[in-house]
Amino acid sequence: MKIPKPTDADRERFMRLVPDAPGVDVKPMFGNLGAFVHGNMFMGLLGSDISVKLPEPERERLLAEAGAGPFGPAERPMTGYVTLPAAWSARKAKRWIDAAYDTAASLAQKASKRRASGAGLPEPAP
Repeated sequence: MKIPKPTDADRERFMRLVPDAPGVDVKPMFGNLGAFVHGNMFMGLLGSDISVKLPEPERERLLAEAGAGPFGPAERPMTGYVTLPAAWSARKAKRWIDAAYDTAASLAQKASKRRASGAGLPEPAP
């Protein structure tokens, strides 16, 4: 599975769309970007595709829009995420981005996945 890489223009567009809101953190992910609040990703960039994570029924409403679709590699789309139509203006995308942010911001802080060195490894034999 080949992961598409964004151009500088794709990254800039994504960064312009990320809300300037409390707790938002943008992190690199597999050569792409993700926007998080409280450790919960609500917006992602994969190649030139920008997605938002929405609960039902908002997800179905967005999928009904021309140009919207699943997000992620075709072999393995990400559950709950919908790609925003590429032709949409920032103004048109804002409603969906804000809904994704609000949903993620309402969730509890996600626990860190960092493990201590050697965690999960068997103890050496005496």
